[in-house]
Amino acid sequence: MTPQQQTPQAQSRSASRSGRSKTAVIIGAGFGGLALGIRLQSLGFDTTIMERRDAPGGRAYQFQADGFTFDMGPTVITVPHFIEELFSLERGKAGLLAPDFPPAVVSAPRVMSGLSGGPATRRYVDIVPILPFYRIYFDDGSFFDYDGDPEGTRAQIRVLAPEDLPGYERFHEDARAIFERGFLELGYTHFGDLGSMLRVVPDLLKLDAVRTLFSFARKYFRNPKMQQVFSFETLLVGGNPLKVPAIYAMIHFVEKTWGVHYVMGGTGALVRAFVRKFEELGGTMRYNAPVARIEVTDARGGMGGLFSRRFARGVTLQCGEHLAADVVVSNGDWANTYLKLIERRHRRVNSDARVKLARQSMSLLVVYFGFRADSLPLDLRHHNIILGPRYEELLTDIFDRKVLAEDFSQYLHLPTLTDPSLAPPGYHAAYTLVPVPHNGSGLDWTEVGPKLTERVLRFLEERGFIPGLRERLVYQHFVTPDYFEQELDSYQGNAFGVEPVLMQSAYFRPHNRSEDIGNLYLVGASAQPGAGTPSVMMSAKMTAREIARDFGVHSSILQSAFPQEDPEVPVRG
Repeated sequence: MTPQQQTPQAQSRSASRSGRSKTAVIIGAGFGGLALGIRLQSLGFDTTIMERRDAPGGRAYQFQADGFTFDMGPTVITVPHFIEELFSLERGKAGLLAPDFPPAVVSAPRVMSGLSGGPATRRYVDIVPILPFYRIYFDDGSFFDYDGDPEGTRAQIRVLAPEDLPGYERFHEDARAIFERGFLELGYTHFGDLGSMLRVVPDLLKLDAVRTLFSFARKYFRNPKMQQVFSFETLLVGGNPLKVPAIYAMIHFVEKTWGVHYVMGGTGALVRAFVRKFEELGGTMRYNAPVARIEVTDARGGMGGLFSRRFARGVTLQCGEHLAADVVVSNGDWANTYLKLIERRHRRVNSDARVKLARQSMSLLVVYFGFRADSLPLDLRHHNIILGPRYEELLTDIFDRKVLAEDFSQYLHLPTLTDPSLAPPGYHAAYTLVPVPHNGSGLDWTEVGPKLTERVLRFLEERGFIPGLRERLVYQHFVTPDYFEQELDSYQGNAFGVEPVLMQSAYFRPHNRSEDIGNLYLVGASAQPGAGTPSVMMSAKMTAREIARDFGVHSSILQSAFPQEDPEVPVRG
């Protein structure tokens, strides 16, 4: 076979053997793009990350104003050994075969004080544990300090809902079983074909992990407060507790096992550290470089060219510049990747109809504000969940009816309780996040946004969470679903990618390897396994493994690790 008759992947392997490094372009410098960039550099690819904005981070973008520093997105850091693994990677040493969950990491007691990061992490950032994980406020003024400690949890249940103590014991054991099977054993599984999904269905049914999470919680808890405590967390990854599968009960044990952490300097400090690591490994960052389209070509196969395959060959920027690449990866929104960057004629599986019919996650109103401390104590914690008077009905308003209700719930983040460096001396920096419908609602956020922002700040003051807030307020800024749609290029202004309902999970979630186009891959919140910082870092490792298989990277080692597939043969999903 001549070089012209080879598939692009085979040509790339031949070029590698002749000394030319394989090249990769990643679209988007969010957590997924940066984590994958680090991994591809360690695999020996020459990787360029194209970022449409002026700085890295994506949803984890950080900005400064009037002396305050604000993380715009993720603030909850879990599973610190995922971060340690990334910072430990070296050029030419892929790290793909290291145990995903080393026994010492799984069995080690949760770090309750001091630094949370390992030795490699400490060269780049300082990570500290946060306790409690969250303070959850109910509408009647009572609260629950959620920290994953069974004894502390039992003590609080005795006060708030003593009738649910036996139910908690059963929930604890059943959630542990889901965590062990669904996270430790299946967490890194790329469900690229229906068979891979069908093989695990019996186990999921046995664990009762396919019913909805809220229904699962109601099996064990009769008190509405406990039902909310043990189901709210999926809202932090864009999931409706009334609709996501109960496999998400694993989040309870993910946090219980490894804790909840904070990066000193904010999540933006972790983003910058990932950029530093990526560049140390030889990667290239490009900012203010929006991609206009992914270039796709046909490669003729056997039987006189009867069969043809489509392959990604690079990207063209909005400025007209073209970058050729052996691998193209999108860390952008799944829907807009296919709708905006790839011509319709190249998309059979990810057609316009399929993309537009998919359910998108809810969106957010996020209010960033700075205020004077005035030496007044705050009865708040680093992470605060403030629940409104309704739970099920409010969730239905947001996700299904797509209407803006009179009441709301919110997540109030007050990092200056841990890290005063984010604000001038004598001030606090905070943000409060309110789940709202995405832009499929038709709401006019230029009108609704300012009014809702005022209602939220007034609520925090009048309910006593931050007394005298509006008088002490010195800075405020807010974003709405329009920010997610226009600035972050998320379809319908979704904040977390595809909604993680059962029929959009595992095999039914967008695949990390494109079904339509060879050499094209996805990574991040829209891809498998889903949204949230640990899942996005897992997504990067899963995608790196698919690329390594397809391009025969370290083929003899990969063959022993993945004996069911020949890494020298391109595997298509």
